[in-house]
Amino acid sequence: MEVLRWLFDAQLRVGDGFILWREVIGNVFGLLSAVGGMRRKVWAWPVGIVGNAILLTVFLGAVFETPNPVNLLGQAGRQVMFIAVSVFGWVQWHRSRGASQEAVTPQWAGTRQRLLLVAALLLGTAVLTPIFRALGSYEPVWADAWIFMGSLLATWGMAKGWVEFWLFWVAVDIVGVPLLFSAGYYASGIMYLVYGGFTLAGFFVWWRVNTRQRKAATIGTGFPDLHLSVGDDRS
Repeated sequence: MEVLRWLFDAQLRVGDGFILWREVIGNVFGLLSAVGGMRRKVWAWPVGIVGNAILLTVFLGAVFETPNPVNLLGQAGRQVMFIAVSVFGWVQWHRSRGASQEAVTPQWAGTRQRLLLVAALLLGTAVLTPIFRALGSYEPVWADAWIFMGSLLATWGMAKGWVEFWLFWVAVDIVGVPLLFSAGYYASGIMYLVYGGFTLAGFFVWWRVNTRQRKAATIGTGFPDLHLSVGDDRS
């Protein structure tokens, strides 16, 4: 219990301000989860869930009576969403994991799926903005709603193995960095900057993996036809 109490109250003093250590620790777990996701490892999901649970207490500052009384309901709500969707992703990747221990095969979403993802991001942001504002979320509330929807769709896309999910994280980071800094969540804002570069790297890693797999499949299906042609010539 003493360790938990320390984790809950511990602060890192920065000049006249402070950063909660659990905000730092929660974001470290999130970064480790992103590393596991880029490497397509099942352990990325449970590690992420731990980070989500810690960050939930951070972004409900007024509820948990932390030194930072600002509530970011989109940020807090997305931690709950992360946990729920992560359980789904954990099960999906565990089922599909092959002998290589890589749990998913990166693939591009179809045109219809891309359109639905973009429409869901825009519509979801529009619907959630007045709801979050009525509940007392920090302004600009649309940014909080954008982050929530983008995170939901990115996590869903990761579970499905779509390469595009990394780009949704980039969209989240672009809006999230200024919002978090303005709300006083400096550790999370800095981590979002790190995530921004990391998600771009992850996008290109999955893109290359998908390209190699498609080339291998093309070569693999091409050899039987070649052998058949050679056989026909001999006859």
